Amino acid sequence: MSTQPAQNTQIDISQLPEIQTLLDQVNSASIPNELKEKLRTMASRLVIAAKSGVYSSEFESIKKYADWIMAIPWSNYTEDNLNIQDVEAKLNAGHYGLENVKARLLEYLAVLKLNTQNTQTAENPALEATAPEIKSIATNAPILCFVGIQGVGKTSMARSIASALGRQFVRISLGALGESTALRGRSRADKNPEPGEIVKALVRTRVMNPVILLDEIDKVSSETGLRADVMAALLEILDPEQNSTFRDHYIDYPVDLSKVLFIFTANNLGGVSSALLDRLEIIRFSSYSLDDKKIIAQKYLLPKVRKATGLTEAQLQFSDDVWDLIIRPLGFDAGVRQLERNLMELARKVAKRIVDGIAPSVMITPQNFREFIPQDIDVYT
Repeated sequence: MSTQPAQNTQIDISQLPEIQTLLDQVNSASIPNELKEKLRTMASRLVIAAKSGVYSSEFESIKKYADWIMAIPWSNYTEDNLNIQDVEAKLNAGHYGLENVKARLLEYLAVLKLNTQNTQTAENPALEATAPEIKSIATNAPILCFVGIQGVGKTSMARSIASALGRQFVRISLGALGESTALRGRSRADKNPEPGEIVKALVRTRVMNPVILLDEIDKVSSETGLRADVMAALLEILDPEQNSTFRDHYIDYPVDLSKVLFIFTANNLGGVSSALLDRLEIIRFSSYSLDDKKIIAQKYLLPKVRKATGLTEAQLQFSDDVWDLIIRPLGFDAGVRQLERNLMELARKVAKRIVDGIAPSVMITPQNFREFIPQDIDVYT
């Protein structure tokens, strides 16, 4: 009898090969040593669980936790493109107008570039002569907040920033978010435990320095207590004094968010707490004029629509005098989202005519444009 406790404490996995597989995965994973030890200890407890008849449920819980730990890209970063001219060219290629927005962004990048170069030069003076253009953005990057009505290009601009910087991009919708656990995760002691959206964003992008778009912050739950809870969680996520050791409730280990570039969007700032507003760099997106829409439609939307529908320039053409008629019904729409939808609908109808053999190509003119854009379009805009 005296030897029984010693036998129970031994890790005998000869009959439980899945434990050995799990341990092999943990040992070879690029994760913090503290978490490796934690997972090894949890795996060793599975033998005791097997003897007590609760092995299956315990294994699934531990395996799920280990999988999330190993999925976090703890030491994986993309290099940032801080070549200001290159970033500017890419933003101009993807967006017409919004010059004040682009100027603010380029100013931020210039400051980040200087701070990064100065930091790295201080650590290694030999870098001063080479002044490479590809660096890693320093911590404490500005928290941008794009404010404007729907359809003015806030989300697409955030995506373009990520592309221009060479970063991964992920969007988290804050609309109707009612509890902070959606961001911070649910503890493994809770029912249906899982990581929060912030950790999931890192897992999806497989890097620790993505661009994370926190979309529609003004649409967080309107209940006062819940809204305050979410705003407090966002403050911790954004605070440079805290986010380097952000602790997701499920992971229960510090996760470094200091290299993440966060961007918020909002239609208005009425429901955002003053404490959170104090952390944000507000950039306002104004409405597009009719002239702006005409240029955007011709130079940006039409090539995109042609590509999406398989049409060539020869197959779908527009007369110069038809653009005002196409855009005019949408004049009160500040953005271009509906304009793009209608161009897409028009292109699909043209594609159908070509496929049916009715015509090899179509020229949209003031005389025939209503065949492709219905008269009741104003009802939908």
